[in-house]
Parts: sequence; structure tokens; C-alpha cells
Amino acid sequence: METKRRIAVSKLSKTFQQGRIAAVQEVSFEVYDREFVALIGPSGCGKSTVLNMIAGLIPPSGGEILINDRPAQGISPEVGYVFQKDTVFPWRTVAENIALGLEYKRLPRAVRQQKVAEMIRLAELEGFEHAFPATLSGGMRQRVALMRTLIMEPEILLMDEPFGALDTHTKLRLHQALLKLWSLHQQTVLFVTHDLNEAISLSDRVIVMTSRPGRIKTIHTISLPRPRDVIAIRETAEYAELYREIWHSLGEEFAKNGV
Repeated sequence: METKRRIAVSKLSKTFQQGRIAAVQEVSFEVYDREFVALIGPSGCGKSTVLNMIAGLIPPSGGEILINDRPAQGISPEVGYVFQKDTVFPWRTVAENIALGLEYKRLPRAVRQQKVAEMIRLAELEGFEHAFPATLSGGMRQRVALMRTLIMEPEILLMDEPFGALDTHTKLRLHQALLKLWSLHQQTVLFVTHDLNEAISLSDRVIVMTSRPGRIKTIHTISLPRPRDVIAIRETAEYAELYREIWHSLGEEFAKNGV
């Protein structure tokens, strides 16, 4: 049976300042059902711009975006977005933050409470239901933001460097939590990162972008078996070989930026 195509972008371009700055040029790729794909490249290459165009947050200057083989038209209810910055509301508790989308959908209170309780359990946030974000660690706030998106059951999940500001230990814990949640819900995920270790650990494929203006440079299949232990796999020969292969391509782009 043929795998359903969830995202398709063709010759996607974006310019800013009335066409004077080309952020993205001629970007084309596809993401399929239940696939976890990482989009990686140097800072300023247009990774987040591509994600924001797919999400319908900004319009493309050229090219085409298809969501479930239909032309994208603004923000789609089929798409969830987890932002890089902390987006939880400080005046709402953990449970109230996670329930926000369900309130907009006007689901009955009992249904909301049941769904929120399940998300809190999956995120290992029991005991913090009534806590406010100011009392939580950065990693816990990101779990709240993730659950707030997942509770809406989007078919497609877009993630813009959601763990970029966290320390290594917290990041690895959240990688493991994310993979566990993804194995349960099996959304199609497009994950923007500048961290090659993160991209390899999480993904089925890694798409490497060039420095600005961003184009697709190479696409790599990550053949590491699932389920994955994000710490243990880094000690394998297969992981080391994938890292060398992708770094050869990615490192050239970092060098162009003087990194």
C-alpha cells in the first residue's frame, strides 16, 4: 500500500524587504505519513521560514505548498506547531494551559478533564497540574507546550527548535519523551534544528539546507532501528557513520558562515 504524502513543497521561495533579501530559494521536498523528518542547516538559512510558510503563518513569495495533497490556504486545523520560544501562558496552570485548545472547541468539561489528565500522565507531569509556569523548569514548560499541541490531535506536527535553549541533560530527556509520545500518536513530524546529534537521534530522514539563501543540499535516510534509546545509539558505529556522512555536507555550510 502506498504511503500517504502529508507535506509537499515545490520550488518554495521567500524574499523579505520588498524582494531585496532572498531567504529561501527553490526548496522542494516531501514528508510522508508517520514520518519524522528533521530540517537542519546553519543559522539564518531559512529553516524556520520554511516551517512558518508550511504552517500558514507567512505567505510564500513563490512555489507551492500542499497539505494532504491540497493547496495550503492559511493556517490548517490539520497542523500543530510547537514554537522555539516558551509559549505557555503564565496566568494559566499546567492543566489550564494544556486544555486551552479544547476550551476553544467547546468540549464538555468532563471530556476536557479526561483528555488533560491523560496528557499530563504521558508527559510525566503528575503533581504539577495546578502549578503555574513560573514555578516550572524550562524542560517542564516545553512539555506543557507540547501537550497543549498534541491534545488537539493534529495529523502533522511542526516543531521549530523546541529544545534549543535547554541544557544537554534536559534535552536528552525530552528527546526520549518525544519519541515515546510519537510512537503512541504517530503524527507526521517536521522538526527544525541546528543540532546534528538531535536530528540523527530523532529522525527517519535528515534534510540539509545550504546557507542563505536556503536551498535543499542533501537528504539522508536514518536507518537506525526503532524504538531508540537516544543515549545508547550515540555509541554505535552506525550512528558515527551517519554523523560523518551528514557532517561532511552540513559542515561545508557552517564554514561558509564562518563557524
